[in-house]
Amino acid sequence: MGDRNSRTALVIVGVVACMVGLSYAAVPLYKTFCQITGWGGTTQRAVAVSEDVLERKITVRFDGSISNNIPWTFKPSQVSQTMHVGETGLAFYTAANNADYPVIGTASFNVQPAKAGEYFMKVECFCFTEQLLEPGESVQMPVTYFIDPAMDKDKQMDDVREITLSYTFYRNEVAEKKMAAQAAAKVETVAN
Repeated sequence: MGDRNSRTALVIVGVVACMVGLSYAAVPLYKTFCQITGWGGTTQRAVAVSEDVLERKITVRFDGSISNNIPWTFKPSQVSQTMHVGETGLAFYTAANNADYPVIGTASFNVQPAKAGEYFMKVECFCFTEQLLEPGESVQMPVTYFIDPAMDKDKQMDDVREITLSYTFYRNEVAEKKMAAQAAAKVETVAN
């Protein structure tokens, strides 16, 4: 009876360990899946700008928001841009830290309509990168992008005349704690 209970306990511990491991892997795996497929309005990464520029025009609208726990102001510097499919666009977002202490934020993004995500190509952006803003600091953050000309061949995209690119900044408290610990370690090293 004891061996059976030991094996059952070992199996349960193994299952729990696998579940914990999968929960940590879920976010990066989901992010990768969305980036590859454009699922849920996730844009694509491009290593170079498009060489094909079409006559078709698309209006790109810009949206910016913040989560409840980040003391920042964050907004797009322009409301919209109308451009040809394949043409390279450059847009800016402005972020300002309204707190009297340093704050680290990380942005997530999406595109609406979601079906346009696979055709919205970002060459350069600030998403998923830790942004440290000192007290009162304000920065301009660029986004270089284009709409993939392959969109014109997709009949499901014929009705799309406007795409909205949205960013939301979240406070990265884990990075802030790490930064504070590193600063404390430096002070301790200097004191010794």
